[in-house]
Amino acid sequence: VLLGSGLTVLSQPLMYVKVLVQVGYEPLPPTLGRNVFGRQVYQLPGLFAYAKHIVKVDGRAGLFKGLTPRLCSSAIGTVVHGKVLQPGASKKEPVSSLEQVLKETSREMVARSAATLITHPFHVITLRCMVQFIGRETKYSGTLSAFATIYREEGVLGFFAGLIPRLLGDILSLWLCNMLAYLINTYALENGVRALRPARGGPGGIQGTVRGGRTPLWGDSMAPLGLKVPFLLPQVSTMAEMKSYSQAVTGFFASMLTYPFVLVSNLMAVNNCGLAGGLLPYAPTYSSWLDCWSQLHREGNMSRGNSLFFRKVPAGKRYVWE
Repeated sequence: VLLGSGLTVLSQPLMYVKVLVQVGYEPLPPTLGRNVFGRQVYQLPGLFAYAKHIVKVDGRAGLFKGLTPRLCSSAIGTVVHGKVLQPGASKKEPVSSLEQVLKETSREMVARSAATLITHPFHVITLRCMVQFIGRETKYSGTLSAFATIYREEGVLGFFAGLIPRLLGDILSLWLCNMLAYLINTYALENGVRALRPARGGPGGIQGTVRGGRTPLWGDSMAPLGLKVPFLLPQVSTMAEMKSYSQAVTGFFASMLTYPFVLVSNLMAVNNCGLAGGLLPYAPTYSSWLDCWSQLHREGNMSRGNSLFFRKVPAGKRYVWE
């Protein structure tokens, strides 16, 4: 919990800027710069320029608006996630078969969904505290008062605005990540190693001799002690490292594919809640999250806020800045 809280504090300015960009708030004019290929293009302000503007308006403390409810969400979510997984923790086995992957992924899905469901009200308050920067409101100034405000104006359902796309995105991302990692580990990495073994010293692999705790590179005729060990031992740790890398890569790929669900969820959490950032000209009043999705898709804004660097101004779009 302490480690998670520390990471939450460090990532708060990044999330703050990301949320404002997702809403469509652009306080600074585009500047002429170069993209990754060296071509001159008009670019919207990146993370550091955006954060500098927030500091200029609200000071350094302004970068941490919404931190308290986010810390509450992180701490409660960690506890709930652990409690849900705890009953089956002692039965956990190495993930080596498709059946085991499906079982572990299903358990993780239930734990994540439970944590998301319970902590979503804090997530909604976090987003609204951040979006207040646009209209300079103070409607959601404290966590407890924010709970009272939402309940008074929107009822219980107001605490779960944007929940459905958030749950769907989390579940799809989890299954994509784990199934892709399983396919890569099973059919690319493990089969690749098996194919190499016969060509590297016969059925037993290349053999060497242990001496002083090391594995020499000589063959049978050069082994002074006659103690033979397979030369494939170093591949065990290498295989574990490659599998961890594949998990990270598939996680990144899955998060990219499911990003539109994150965007729609955040927009629905602040839409028509009485804040300037949830009304026109930033967003119309959406009838449902599907309506929000379709409008973003028509406008070509499904990836808005996905990158905070090299933000090229989309063709045919105009931005009003202060």
